[in-house]
Amino acid sequence: MLAILLAHAVAALLAPLVVRRLGRNGFFPLAIVPLAGLGWVIDKWGTVETLHITWVPGLSMDIDFRFDALSAIMAVLVLGVGTLILIYCARYFNDDEPRLGIFAAEMVAFAGAMFGLVTSDNMLLLYVFWELTTVLSFLLVGHYAERATSRRAATQALLVTTAGGLAMLVGMIILGQIGGSYNLSELVANPPTGWLPSVAIVLILIGALSKSAIVPLHFWLPGAMAAPTPVSGYLHAAAMVKAGIYLVARLAPGYADSPPWRITIISLGLLSMILAGWRAMRAYDLKLVLAFGTVSQLGFMMVLVGIGTRDAALAGMTMVVAHAMFKAALFMVVGIIDHTTGTRDLRKLAHLGKAAPALAIIASLAAASMAGLPPLLGFVGKEAALESVLETNALGHWSSIAVVTVIVLGSILTVGYSVRFIWGAFGRKTLSKPSPAVSKMHKPGWLFLFAPGLLAVLGLAAGILSPQLEKLLTPYSTTLSPGPHADYHLALWHGFNTPLLLTCIVIAGGIALYIAQRQISRLHFEHPPLGNADRIYDATLRGMDTISMRLTGATQRGSLPRTQSTILATLVVVPLFLLIIDTDGGGVDLRMWDSPIQFTIALMMISAAIAATLMRNRLASVILVGLTGYGCGVLFALHGAPDLALTQFLVETLTLVIFVLVLRKFPAEVDESKAIGFKWPRAALAVAVGITVTTIAAFATNARNTRPIYELLPDAAYDLGNGKNVVNVLLVDIRAWDTLGEISVLLVAATGVASLVFRNRRFGIAPRVADAPSVIVDKAAANSDTTWLRGGDLIDPRHRSLVLEVTTRLIFPTIMVLSIYFFFSGHNAPGGGFAGGLTAGLALVLRYLAGGRYELGEAVPIDAGKILGLGLALAAGTALVSLFLGAPALSSAVFEFTLPLIGHVKLVTALFFDLGVYLIVVGLVLDVVRSLGARLDAEIEVKAP
Repeated sequence: MLAILLAHAVAALLAPLVVRRLGRNGFFPLAIVPLAGLGWVIDKWGTVETLHITWVPGLSMDIDFRFDALSAIMAVLVLGVGTLILIYCARYFNDDEPRLGIFAAEMVAFAGAMFGLVTSDNMLLLYVFWELTTVLSFLLVGHYAERATSRRAATQALLVTTAGGLAMLVGMIILGQIGGSYNLSELVANPPTGWLPSVAIVLILIGALSKSAIVPLHFWLPGAMAAPTPVSGYLHAAAMVKAGIYLVARLAPGYADSPPWRITIISLGLLSMILAGWRAMRAYDLKLVLAFGTVSQLGFMMVLVGIGTRDAALAGMTMVVAHAMFKAALFMVVGIIDHTTGTRDLRKLAHLGKAAPALAIIASLAAASMAGLPPLLGFVGKEAALESVLETNALGHWSSIAVVTVIVLGSILTVGYSVRFIWGAFGRKTLSKPSPAVSKMHKPGWLFLFAPGLLAVLGLAAGILSPQLEKLLTPYSTTLSPGPHADYHLALWHGFNTPLLLTCIVIAGGIALYIAQRQISRLHFEHPPLGNADRIYDATLRGMDTISMRLTGATQRGSLPRTQSTILATLVVVPLFLLIIDTDGGGVDLRMWDSPIQFTIALMMISAAIAATLMRNRLASVILVGLTGYGCGVLFALHGAPDLALTQFLVETLTLVIFVLVLRKFPAEVDESKAIGFKWPRAALAVAVGITVTTIAAFATNARNTRPIYELLPDAAYDLGNGKNVVNVLLVDIRAWDTLGEISVLLVAATGVASLVFRNRRFGIAPRVADAPSVIVDKAAANSDTTWLRGGDLIDPRHRSLVLEVTTRLIFPTIMVLSIYFFFSGHNAPGGGFAGGLTAGLALVLRYLAGGRYELGEAVPIDAGKILGLGLALAAGTALVSLFLGAPALSSAVFEFTLPLIGHVKLVTALFFDLGVYLIVVGLVLDVVRSLGARLDAEIEVKAP
């Protein structure tokens, strides 16, 4: 299973190159990938295969796959129809089709994602593949991005299915937490009971119903017909829309008797069948006829798999297979009609059956299966459906009759629009000669007809050989309760019985309905039944936009002090209020300090903070604020946390430098006349925030009733991360996922700073001495006798410090060596990638302060963006390397070996993650210094006389 997924991933990556090389014929080698997967499925049919890979066990995100009877049925549809669709694409598109390689990659990736979806046992893993299909569907539906209709349809499908998927995710989490497992196989075998699991089931069903376009979330599917026809034939006939059917079928053995299950699925499924069937009778675009028909039949299949009995499940799976065959074939037929005649409007087609008899035969076979005519598989499935609903005891006598009645009415509509499709596309109509579109058509080649023709013939063969097909479907259906008549078997003939009578009524009623089409077409409602879902969708979006604008206008007034005051006031009021009303809260045992030194440092920090608020000079205020940070670092050191103290000192120093660089563009003194608001209310709020944070910390500390986790960390750091520095092991191993997110934020921050400063383009590499204007170079040559720093010679002598240059020349190498030492020693001693990167960054800052912007270019002649990208690639790549080495993602794998002269070496893969952190910090500092320093220097240099 994993090999099939990896093969699809590799094929998707190579698809643009293959299509660029071979043109549209590149779809043929790409079709080999799902075809090979289909061979594996056939070889493993009847067996149960499982795969378990420990990934993130703390989040229940283990990679668990399970291949069983239901997965096999769905995988055959996904991979088999996927193979034929790719072959069809080789003749549907022309070589000059824009973005054809990207389209091919998305189609192959979608096939892989669907296979992953139907074989996932872990619900969270299933959700990942579920959303992958949503994203790929968005890209495929919006293939013609230059068209407004395609963009709207893609966005609509994305929003509806994503919203349903989020509801489903909440339901999965609830069910997984209550059931004690996230594996579907375990939850179905031992379903939890109670009202909360029922809520979870409803939320999961919302996701399933949205994916399978069930009323009232059906409207995205007809809109998705803006996609190329191969997308409609694959995603909207055989694959993606079946995901909801699959999920309901997967859960039915364990949850069909859950209180909200049948009422939700059966009522909405029957409503979909009638409403969409009626809409299909009114559409003139052949794709829309099939689209509304798809919604109708999805409702039918949802009812069957949702009933939860053995016979209904057998009928449901039969209809799923039949529908994939005839609907994919019909969509491809429409694509051929559109491709050869230039239209899909059935009013513009006449005598097409005579002009393309092979195409007409293929379409007639597929449409006959859709209408449920013998001897095709659609007839077998519909007979089984009627029998299973009539004889089930899961619904009650009168409920069964009501459900059968609605199914019969929906089936009459199905026959009606099937006849309308065939006659509208291929009939002679009232014209004595072919319509202009048909008369100008070009004949489709045999390879163009191969895929739909094969599916149509398979529908016929499967109907004739339905007893053999039953053997493939029974292993799943027998997982449900048998019901009173468990001896039902698929066959073309069961004698004269009620289902046969109902089938005759359906066929006669459908033909009569089509004959009465002229009268039906006159029944144009001013307001469609149940409203227009598309307009309701638009109104919902407009309402959400209005609410968000009003909410933003009420809370975001454009005043930073007001917004910050609101946030801080909430921080003060809410926690303190909860502490006051908490009658069970215990007392607070405080120890003010361990030694007078701590009290002295705290007093200095408080004095510096108060002084910073009173100072008019901006630079003095910044220095005083920095003093509070240095005091915090000293407290860390006194409490036995040298690693935190080191990081605190480095961060404060770098922050101080950045503040100084920024303050160059501000006046030296604060203008009190332009101050906003009053000082005393802000001072009171600041004091209240300080008291609140201190109070919360005191209560949180005293609320501990078990062994503190920090006592377990030293042993855990060495046992799990093979390091003695607890802080570093936490960052690069135990909580490496958090660190990966944080360094990603650092990268975004660096890019944001550069974007704000440069506005139109990134500054890139800082200029080197060779890039300096000749005027500056000549002037420097005349005024300088001794060169300590190459960039320093280009600084105006009035602003040059020889002492700083000499000092920098001497200590820069030492600081860099110290930086490397911190990096390598950090796993077992104070330091690490973050501290080492900050040290290296401070060394670069020193080079800049001493030698100017040209010296910075001499020090690091590399674009900061490349350093940032390399760092992120190293950090993220460690996740994959860990997996290949048998360790969980972003955790330490250990190598031990002996080298000559060096001796025994113990290498931990977290070192490479730490190297990524190191490079990102260096890149961030370099980007900030170039943005706020070198860039501003360039502007000052231009303005200088």
